[in-house]
Amino acid sequence: MDIYDTSRTTTQIVTDYHRAKEVQAFDDTKAGVKGLVDAGIVNIPRIFIRPPEELVEELTSHQTNFQVPVIDLDGVRGNKLEEIVDQVRAAAETWGFFQVVNHGIPLNVLEEMIEGIRKFNEQDVELKKEFYTRDRTRNVRFNSNFDLHYSRTANWRDTLTISALASTDLDPNEYPEVCRDAVREYIKNVTKLAET
Repeated sequence: MDIYDTSRTTTQIVTDYHRAKEVQAFDDTKAGVKGLVDAGIVNIPRIFIRPPEELVEELTSHQTNFQVPVIDLDGVRGNKLEEIVDQVRAAAETWGFFQVVNHGIPLNVLEEMIEGIRKFNEQDVELKKEFYTRDRTRNVRFNSNFDLHYSRTANWRDTLTISALASTDLDPNEYPEVCRDAVREYIKNVTKLAET
């Protein structure tokens, strides 16, 4: 993979740049963004750099005073059920997402999940490669940018995806060992919340 060299002229960069080739080379490493960092890159690869005109467009066309709907689930099993359902419906219809508070998931479960994912990302790249795939039918998969091959610009992120829908049928050994216990406990709690 060619690494973006700031000492080259714009003409050289434009004529030498083959995005699809660089994206494929990056994807073939199966190391993700963290793999680039661990390899000691000095300059960010061009596939991650957004064109200036795109940045200007975003800066001039987006509002910044948004308030994501916050839904308090305290009382969901009691007298506030109908009110909470109406709030969820309204947020889903107008925003498509919302934040929940008083959801009942213990803080230690959330903290252990975050720590488990940190451990997954910090482990040796060869262990992570076992989970690297673009096969959306796999229930446990690690990759960088789900839309890497068709987005205009890649995002500087890696993702471990574990299907909560399939989690009840999954053999626990399918989860990465380094975060297995945290994932199982988190999914148990999130499933309980979803059922509520």
